[in-house]
Amino acid sequence: MSRAPEFIALSDAAVRAVAGANSRHAALIEDAFGVLVETPGGGVSLSGDAKGRGLAKKAVQAIAERADQGLEVAEADIRVAIGRVRTGSGGAPGALPVGRRGQVAPKTATQAKYLDALAKCEMVFGLGPAGTGKTFLAVAHGAGLLLRGEVDRLIVSRPAVEAGERLGFLPGDLTEKVDPYMAPVWEALTDILGADQLRRRREKGEIEVAPIAFLRGRTLSHAYVIVDEAQNATRLQMKMVLTRLGEGARMVITGDPTQIDLVNAYDSGLAHAVGLLEDVKGIGVVRFSSEDVVRHPLVERIVRAYDADAARQRGGRAV
Repeated sequence: MSRAPEFIALSDAAVRAVAGANSRHAALIEDAFGVLVETPGGGVSLSGDAKGRGLAKKAVQAIAERADQGLEVAEADIRVAIGRVRTGSGGAPGALPVGRRGQVAPKTATQAKYLDALAKCEMVFGLGPAGTGKTFLAVAHGAGLLLRGEVDRLIVSRPAVEAGERLGFLPGDLTEKVDPYMAPVWEALTDILGADQLRRRREKGEIEVAPIAFLRGRTLSHAYVIVDEAQNATRLQMKMVLTRLGEGARMVITGDPTQIDLVNAYDSGLAHAVGLLEDVKGIGVVRFSSEDVVRHPLVERIVRAYDADAARQRGGRAV
């Protein structure tokens, strides 16, 4: 078979995205498909056997399409493009327009399914390991609804397990008490909205933070509610927060059922709620796996190792 180089004409932005800083992205493509990737100007040149070039070309075109849409192309996006080509899976649907980022795009098929569920369902459970984007995408979707005026408030709630929900003993006002537990959500909101807009909307009450215990007795109307780290909510807390939903409200509950910090893991309300509600009309359930991890590639390998250990332990139990 011919090993003659194949040249793909690309925009300057796409060429930079395919090459990456210090040619890191190009090196990943080379290792994945056994080709040589060069950027002689005006495009990308692929050298290698026909099969490797064909696969690499598909990955390069997917990366270029993302870059030409004005979206960020990180190492995780390169790995996702490579994975899709290897498995023959189709690309994800269009990006989600939101905030100063312009667009937030799904990086895996499960993320695309998750965004679809967030758009269609009044309540969504996002289950899976750390690094799969379940919280970030929920925040991005909620921020988009708020910016478009489809909801009046964005409410973020999380069990403060480390403080035993006894937040009254901590110094400061409510925001100062719970902010340390909400850091991942605030980081996502800052990334999406920018620090100034986030501060203004918090001051106006459009973005609110509250531990689960503080939602008791409230009806949350015309709001988008995010319940994060829900595996650490007890069954009673979960029932209470799920029934806070009022007129025009939507809710997303995220968590990892394998990372329960409660003293009595059996009391976790997340898996219990999913088991009861998965087939209820208007509720969506999306399960992420280690293949959806889009953080550092080492995180995926760590998650896989823990999943394998959990499977071995389950296999060794008496039925």
